[in-house]
Amino acid sequence: MKVSQKAYIRKIRYAVQLWFLLFCIYIGYRFFQFVAHFETSGQPFVQRPPSVEGFLPIAGFMSLKYFVFTGIIEPIHPAAMILFVAIVVISLFMKKGFCGWICPIGTISQYLWMAGRRLFGRNFIIKKEIDIPLRAIKYLIMALFLILIGIAMTPNMMILFFITDYYKIVDVRTMKFFTEMSRTTLVVLSALVLLGLLYKNFWCRYLCPYGALLGLVSILSPLKIKRNEEHCMHCRKCSENCPSLIDVEKKTIISSPECYGCLTCVSHCPSEGALGVTMRTNRSRIVVKPVFYIISMLIVFYLFIGIGKFTGHWESKLPYGEYKRLLTPQVKDVLKEQ
Repeated sequence: MKVSQKAYIRKIRYAVQLWFLLFCIYIGYRFFQFVAHFETSGQPFVQRPPSVEGFLPIAGFMSLKYFVFTGIIEPIHPAAMILFVAIVVISLFMKKGFCGWICPIGTISQYLWMAGRRLFGRNFIIKKEIDIPLRAIKYLIMALFLILIGIAMTPNMMILFFITDYYKIVDVRTMKFFTEMSRTTLVVLSALVLLGLLYKNFWCRYLCPYGALLGLVSILSPLKIKRNEEHCMHCRKCSENCPSLIDVEKKTIISSPECYGCLTCVSHCPSEGALGVTMRTNRSRIVVKPVFYIISMLIVFYLFIGIGKFTGHWESKLPYGEYKRLLTPQVKDVLKEQ
């Protein structure tokens, strides 16, 4: 398969990424309208989109642990757990496909370094002796959350947290972090944007604890990128184009937790049979068509959403009156101080 023919993989990926990014912008705007109905007199009511809970991975992790210990799905932000499980399952079976294909933050990070490459003619690379300690940051943050929630918090502590006013509108507080950002937040985000322009996927590579968790889970995935030495031309196009800076050309099986499963290396490979998606079986590895990989990942993602909706664990059970109480100016000001 010629590289020009493989380019369809990148086109599909860009289309999938754009779809999810635009959808996230849409649900974000709908959620903004939902909140405005309670905070501003005369604003029409807009149904709250449960998908915003995809931006609450910590709540999703807490809810999952609570479910494992009690068999009960926390009813205030149930979609957070459904989406968290869906994303972890995708990583378990299909590498970090969520990061490479679905995550809107990952897509924005990609747009930034692509724009930076156009602006500066290149992307910069941090030296290995600095790169490795920097990458440890996201794993340290991840470990902190795993210890605090996965070990320290008991189900009884969780249920006491679930009934607090803070937790009930944690989704609103997350939105306000961006719509009413402080000067410090603005400076930090501006710095991250600048670093994202200079270095490929700076946030994802060094600071995202969610990606760190998914990367460790993805090590167990039966699906891996495999290089066939017999067909490899050693042109280094795979390594040069890898957004995770993996030296693909020097490896046989890509098992790195940094691999997004984005198939960028496969799409740039000019040699037939040199690089492809493979699945481990009992005796060997079989080749998987890229289209099958992509479709399977999307099916799994939407399957969990469908299960959540079918079982009644998608829409929040927080009543209209509670939102009205919590989002009135007086209560909102009190919560802002907490």
